[in-house]
Amino acid sequence: MNSENIIKALKLTGKLMELHSENPFKIKSLNNAVFKLDKTNVDLGSATLQELEKMEGIGKGIAGKIDELQRTGELQELNALCAKTPAGVIGLFEIRGLGPKKIWQLWKELNVESMGELLYACYENRLVTLKGFGAKTQEAVKKAIEFTQKSTGKFHYAKVEKYAFALVGLLKKILNTDKVSLTGPVRRKCEILEQIDILVVSESIPALPEIQDAPDIRVNIINCPDLNFYSMLFETTASAEHLIQINYKPSGATVQIQPALSEENIYASLEMQYIEPELREGLNEVDLALSNGLPRLIEFSDLKGILHNHTTWSDGSDTLKEMAVHCKELGYQYLGICDHSQSAFYANGLKPDRVAEQQKEIEELNKQMIPFRIFKGIESDILNDGSLDYKEEILKTFDFIVASVHSNLKMDQEKATLRLIRAIENPYTTILGHPTGRLLLSREGYPIDHQKVIDACAANGVVIELNAHPYRLDMDWRWLYYCQSKGVRISINPDAHSKQGYHDMYYGVCAARKGMLTKEMCLNSLSCEEIKNFFNLRKIGPS
Repeated sequence: MNSENIIKALKLTGKLMELHSENPFKIKSLNNAVFKLDKTNVDLGSATLQELEKMEGIGKGIAGKIDELQRTGELQELNALCAKTPAGVIGLFEIRGLGPKKIWQLWKELNVESMGELLYACYENRLVTLKGFGAKTQEAVKKAIEFTQKSTGKFHYAKVEKYAFALVGLLKKILNTDKVSLTGPVRRKCEILEQIDILVVSESIPALPEIQDAPDIRVNIINCPDLNFYSMLFETTASAEHLIQINYKPSGATVQIQPALSEENIYASLEMQYIEPELREGLNEVDLALSNGLPRLIEFSDLKGILHNHTTWSDGSDTLKEMAVHCKELGYQYLGICDHSQSAFYANGLKPDRVAEQQKEIEELNKQMIPFRIFKGIESDILNDGSLDYKEEILKTFDFIVASVHSNLKMDQEKATLRLIRAIENPYTTILGHPTGRLLLSREGYPIDHQKVIDACAANGVVIELNAHPYRLDMDWRWLYYCQSKGVRISINPDAHSKQGYHDMYYGVCAARKGMLTKEMCLNSLSCEEIKNFFNLRKIGPS
């Protein structure tokens, strides 16, 4: 059992305890512990019972549950709760917005015992008869079920990448050849995957190697003759639209008389630039390649600093100093701290007095860490009317401000777009954070008019965030080309809440490359001195 599986088991235990109206104090204790465990960097799969008991807010009882999960792979208490709960009722917890109390009502008052039954009940207008539901809640539940069903069998790229590369490595050893490669959407680094495609040189399809903690994703192995490897790799990597646009004729299963020596060789034979695997989506890449107009894509090594990061000052799990030291150790020149603003009470947002205290700590650390620099930032909530979360006297103390929506997400396109544009027009906004608020496979973003929002950023000199967390990747990479065409810079930000969160920068670069982002249009490819000057030019008001 790894940390993820242990936390998942404990969360479900808490939900089922509440569903069955068990001791509320025990439920609260378990939920509080799970909240802390979710933010810890401790490997729960290998921590000893003694180490677990010493962890703040855990206690002997919950440490014992984790120990039981480690030793047996299951929890007897959870098994007992599951035994008296229909599997379909447990499945209702997957629906966003439904908690134990509402699920109990649906189960006991409407006899709903599955997601399908619940959807049918929505169509029959039965939820409105329940206390606390109503027509709006019923419609929200229906949409949530439809979204959940649409997402079933899909995985985040970050969830399967390690497993996919491990399979390639093992197959190379088993088949004793280097001609084994990821292909299809996983090679294009698509943000959502339904299967892993692997191309191998082999007379038959080999058995799939077993790997511990493998995600439950389908693996499709394609075999081909040695001489066809590169042409098959080219064909199976590209989207159907990409192949249509270049009028490419499939090689088929037979051995080619004049085999391709490489993918570069194929593009050269078509008299166009080589197109990187990530770009082969059938959008505008072919036209650009034919006119020699493809740019040099950004690379991970181009990044010089990390902006939009949280610390223990708000809802992060590592201290400001720990975040700064680790950032410097990774080789970056600067760090932007953006803890939550005062309206984010649920995330321990900073009131003005705490802003001043944090900025003082940043100044002290900057003296100690020269030439590395920490920039004073904030993730300011965009309030319902589009204003930022502090008065001007506080806003002007920051080096930069990331403006993001965190509350009142249920907006139509007109309302959401207007709210963002008002924030963009605020002269203190430096970066527009995660513009749609989406959580891939969990929550659709609020609808916005992307073109109007991007045009507003262009008019006001505001940078747009590509939130690098693999569950967000927001703004969507499909809009990055338009951003650049309007002169709007992109900032690849991890939205890190721990030191480990810095590693999400990699997934941000993957998405940025799909959107043809260049080094020149990426804000945090600027050096420390360059970005300092950029922030200073954005500062307003009397000196």
